[in-house]
Amino acid sequence: MNQEPYQDKSAESEHDELQPEYMFDYTKAKPNRFANKAADGSLVVVLEADIAQVFTTPDAVKRVLRALIATMPPVLTDTDRNV
Repeated sequence: MNQEPYQDKSAESEHDELQPEYMFDYTKAKPNRFANKAADGSLVVVLEADIAQVFTTPDAVKRVLRALIATMPPVLTDTDRNV
């Protein structure tokens, strides 16, 4: 995004600080293009570059995570523990 928030240039300080108020032009706002891509109950995770080089597709990540889950002992819930 090449537009900067409105700042009074005459009142610039030597320190880079948050302004008390910003003037946004909401008439130029666009819908979130990622909002509909995540299904209800899903979790979006950003992979670090070295991991993303190995797991290049969402299916590859899901396959490995499901295989790992299959090797783990079951997680006990509060109901299972009779708390």
